[in-house]
Amino acid sequence: MWSLEIICFLLCFVPSYQQFPRLCATQEALRTKECCPPWEGDGSACGASSGRGTCEDVVVSAQPDGPQYPFSGLDDREKWPLVFYNRTCQCTDNFMGFNCGDCMFGYFGENCNERRESLRRNIFHLSRAERIKLVSYLNLAKQTISRDYVVVTGTYREMQNGTNPMFAEVSVYDVFVWMHYYVSRNALLGGPGNVWTDVDFGHWAPAFPPWHRAYLLHWEHEIRKLTGDMSFTIPYWDWRDAQGCDVCTDELMGDRSTQDPSLISPGSVFSSWRVLCSQAQDYSARGVLCDATEEGPLRRNPGNHNRNLVEGLPTSDDVEFTLSLTNYDTGPMDRSANMSFRNTLEGFGDPRTGLGNSSRLGMHAALHVYMNGSMSSVQGSANDPIFLLHHAFVDCLYEQWLRRHRPSPSQYPESNAPIGHNSEYHMAPFLPLHRNRDFFISSKDLGYEYTHLLDASQKLAESLHPSLEELRDVWPWLLLAGLCGGILTIAIAAAVLTTKRRYKGSSWLRARSWKHAFALPERQPLIGSNEIEETNQHNYQTTM
Repeated sequence: MWSLEIICFLLCFVPSYQQFPRLCATQEALRTKECCPPWEGDGSACGASSGRGTCEDVVVSAQPDGPQYPFSGLDDREKWPLVFYNRTCQCTDNFMGFNCGDCMFGYFGENCNERRESLRRNIFHLSRAERIKLVSYLNLAKQTISRDYVVVTGTYREMQNGTNPMFAEVSVYDVFVWMHYYVSRNALLGGPGNVWTDVDFGHWAPAFPPWHRAYLLHWEHEIRKLTGDMSFTIPYWDWRDAQGCDVCTDELMGDRSTQDPSLISPGSVFSSWRVLCSQAQDYSARGVLCDATEEGPLRRNPGNHNRNLVEGLPTSDDVEFTLSLTNYDTGPMDRSANMSFRNTLEGFGDPRTGLGNSSRLGMHAALHVYMNGSMSSVQGSANDPIFLLHHAFVDCLYEQWLRRHRPSPSQYPESNAPIGHNSEYHMAPFLPLHRNRDFFISSKDLGYEYTHLLDASQKLAESLHPSLEELRDVWPWLLLAGLCGGILTIAIAAAVLTTKRRYKGSSWLRARSWKHAFALPERQPLIGSNEIEETNQHNYQTTM
């Protein structure tokens, strides 16, 4: 039944425009280092003729980076995106995108002047129809080749400075799998095994929450364009105090296979998914980038993880301690940072003491390890759709911290953070360009809210949403049943009256005879008062 409903969803949709813009993955664009594609609306570069944007020089920050990465000029992500492009579209007003063809987050409409706030909801508060839609959209994104983006499979040096472009086509979903791989991959220093592992442009440092916030917003945006559903939002999984993988059901993210506990149940559409960019050790050993080819099935074996590294899923106490930390980041602003909200949220600070370089991982990292499969590799973790639900809740906690502590913009470091993490650094590998500081702001400024952060009355209404949705679906049948019942009651009453009139003189219809015919002798009550109380108690417990 599920498969049939999902297929029906997929047949209703056609691909729409979708991390390198396809129009910039050419010899000419790489040779000139210019990525300013035309906007389809008027055919001009960056929609300049319509006032949407202009092609401008990329300006990068000159602020110094931290000591964690002691090289310069070896990695294509350094001073992103200058290795590939030094001119890109800079959009005006509420326009956004690599060609200024989209709206900024939170804005809609042809002219991007309609402000609207979207609501990200608890996945368990979705109705059955909404859950079907979520799974359908995920699978549609996995099966649809991105029209707008391709992914890079070689370094700029291997491309011979752009004369031999090395790019691959992937699905809309896998564009984002590749992005997460690319931002977190090891630095290739030249030759097999010659890599630098202590580097990550989206983790282990201050940009972890802002980078993933931008990532989720772009993913949400692409799903809306793909499906035409402008109301779509990513749901979150509130994993606090969970005793297991609550979302690992065939109705949601896929149950465990009975044949192989590390695989997804064949009753889930995710059992057919194939992963890419998941073999980090192999790429490092060969000194190459992921080539974006399929590498086997999606794997997950929740709970059967290394318990010396992770005790279990994070608790409410862990979350509350993390949110109580007043400093966004501290000290060297890496995995050793003490009493750092960012480091504790990410999982390298102990959620009981706040001390960095914890021997046990917590919070965000704990869930990745707990999943014990594709999610457990930083570079390949986005292959599992649980990644989205997990990071939506991590982003919700980031938002909760921002609202509780209201940090000034200066709390985000301008200099000396690990490479890629200073406030003015452009996030790799995003095109269009975003700076880290652009997402050190409230989600409301970016056009979305979480039901987890609503007030009590709004939360109650939200929790009732699935029941109300189900009721809305069945009320016509209830109304029909009520009408049929009413008609039947009238018919029976009419039959009784007709019969009474016809046999009006018969003795068996007289009240006295009727009474004596069915009278029972008086007896003592069948159940004593104590027994009644016990019976009521039993029924109450059964009902509960």
